[in-house]
Amino acid sequence: FNHLISIRLIDGARAALVSHGAAEDDIELHWVPGAFEIPQAARWLAASGRFDAIVTLGSVIRGGTPHFEYVCRGVTDGVREIMREFDVPVAFGVLTTDDIDQALARAGGSDSNKGFEVALAAVEMARLGERIRFDSESTKKWFSTGMIRSSVPAARIPRRSATESSDAATGPRSTISRSSSTTST
Repeated sequence: FNHLISIRLIDGARAALVSHGAAEDDIELHWVPGAFEIPQAARWLAASGRFDAIVTLGSVIRGGTPHFEYVCRGVTDGVREIMREFDVPVAFGVLTTDDIDQALARAGGSDSNKGFEVALAAVEMARLGERIRFDSESTKKWFSTGMIRSSVPAARIPRRSATESSDAATGPRSTISRSSSTTST
């Protein structure tokens, strides 16, 4: 069942990224052995400096032992640390559910697709980061010349080089990381 959940989350994330300007060729998919390994892969991706955003996807389904809590805590804490350490948005899309039915509902079932929602959050954060960095740089420039500006046109938001991301017409370069096995205990 993990493969089905993961594919649904990935499909939702891809749909969100493409519908918000990312070129299909700019989306990279990286597989890891399990949910616990997601933070390590996301750290490597963030450290590469090649991405405008990272989307982490996977699922952890509760079982009868405390293993669920350990894995959930490890993944959550690990992704949070990457967000603090690197200047790239890392969206958290690891489902933590009590059973397979909840996971399926959140992966394109009755509760929408969390992959889509998380990827959309990544796009929004990447764009917000660009605006904040641009506004800060512009404000410094304008203050140094004695002028104050109240807004920056969206078309003037700087982009990374073409090798690092796509241009303004195609949107941010993103990556999707997800686990290849659901942790179930």
